[in-house]
Amino acid sequence: MAHQRMDEGSIRSEIGRTTYPLDDRLFPLNASNRNHWIAEQILAPPTVHRLQGNADRDGEFEDGGYGSAKSSLSSKDYLDSSSTIATPPSSRPNAAESSLLRKEAKDPNLIEWDGPCDPGNPQNWPRWRKWVVTMILGLITVCITFASSIFSTATMATAAQFDVSSEVMILGTSLFVLGFAVGPPIWGPLSELFGRKYPMFIGFFIFAIFQLPVAVAQNVQTIMLCRFLGGIFGSAPLGIVGGQLTDIWDVIDRGVAMTIFAGATFIGPVAGPIIGGFIGQSHLGWRWTEYLTIIMGFSFGAIGFILVPETYDTELGHAKADEQQVDLKNIVEKCLLRPFAMLFREPILILVTIYMSLIYGILYLFFEAYPIAFQETRGWNPGVGALPFLSITGGVMLGGSIIVFTTKTRFRRKLEKHGHVVPEERLIPMVIGGALFPIGMFWFAWTTNPNILWVPQVLAGIPIGAGVLMIFLQGRNYIIDCYLMYANSAIAANTFVRSFVGAGFPMFATAMYHTLGVDWATSLLGFLTAALFLVPVLFFFYGKKIRDLSKYTPT
Repeated sequence: MAHQRMDEGSIRSEIGRTTYPLDDRLFPLNASNRNHWIAEQILAPPTVHRLQGNADRDGEFEDGGYGSAKSSLSSKDYLDSSSTIATPPSSRPNAAESSLLRKEAKDPNLIEWDGPCDPGNPQNWPRWRKWVVTMILGLITVCITFASSIFSTATMATAAQFDVSSEVMILGTSLFVLGFAVGPPIWGPLSELFGRKYPMFIGFFIFAIFQLPVAVAQNVQTIMLCRFLGGIFGSAPLGIVGGQLTDIWDVIDRGVAMTIFAGATFIGPVAGPIIGGFIGQSHLGWRWTEYLTIIMGFSFGAIGFILVPETYDTELGHAKADEQQVDLKNIVEKCLLRPFAMLFREPILILVTIYMSLIYGILYLFFEAYPIAFQETRGWNPGVGALPFLSITGGVMLGGSIIVFTTKTRFRRKLEKHGHVVPEERLIPMVIGGALFPIGMFWFAWTTNPNILWVPQVLAGIPIGAGVLMIFLQGRNYIIDCYLMYANSAIAANTFVRSFVGAGFPMFATAMYHTLGVDWATSLLGFLTAALFLVPVLFFFYGKKIRDLSKYTPT
């Protein structure tokens, strides 16, 4: 039935002990309309609800394929009690009928908590426990993204050792990021069927194991294959952590927790070249960049496996598994076909994905461009030449602070005042980030002359880092808030394209920067980001009208 869906959240009835397994993005149920809703699902023919999407004959909602995609807004963010969906018609079943219907509507997939204060419900955990889990998940995310970029510092050393060009060894970075595109379609559905914990940690430990063959590799083929497989298995936390945070946090604090998660996805890649640069320059050599990743992986993994509990009800997952075993066609449609159908039909998804992909690609391009700017142009050694990445880290923290501030102030006020928040509110930090990013790019480009003091060029990383986080995180949140029950499919398409772009940009970075120079190569990218700045501005003013024309948006 339509109320079977509980991939990443549940709505608790305000009058009883039963938790109705509904995604918190759909619609609120109160004491008066709950009975009508149950009756409607049993007695009514298939319908199309404005906020529920298309209901099949058996009442099952069309759901996306990725368990990690989750709105950070609750049901009340979109509808108040006066909503056309939240308010039932005047003809409701009486109390006796309602009681009978509730019994008939009882479904084995329903999850019952032992009262509103049941400690087994992750939403009821103590705050300190939630923050411990959040920080551990953040460290695991840092480890994965750290591994994606640290190998970039070994490009020249491995090229010389294996007698290949540096362009070939850049594939070691690109193939790992390419694994981020392949992995989520596997790990997301597994987290819905078998819970969050075991798929995530199994993938994470296998990722750590695949670093060992890279560390001891005696040929290029071993490095490339294991880097790609490491990216596939390493994408498990990236595809599942978002769902875990949604399982444990409420709407306001979830925004803060998701900012930490998003920050970790960018701090890791930036930290990789810094640490890897000093390791490669030392007597340890490039192989220790992989040994360090192994140590981090097994250390964080062991701590996490002990301290991070399951946050998703596995009984519901097993019920989904039984259902999906008999409907493989439905799985293929939801996980593979719908994301690409949306990608070609939805202007919001198309433009935001292009924007996010460009930003993501530039971030990984910088792992090749920064050494050219600071090591080749200014003559710094590899260790010191990677230190300017610290300014990008500072910018990421600044961008995260801006998002947290707007969430705790403007977002909270609108939620408390109106009972709902329109998706376009997500675009305010994105507009700020969209302005900061090209400013940082042009700033970096035209302070690259070695006759100019190095300080201004290093500081250019602050607006770049802030822009990266605000565009990426708020763009993702906007997609989720626009498509709600189809958000998983939208995020799947976005992740696929973004990962391919992130993998491709480093491949031409060296040639472009050597041909055009640091100033004009960076300026070219700056012009592209300046043009795409119009995307969040356009949707801020006209997003509502565009959403009204979409078959996938509920508003």
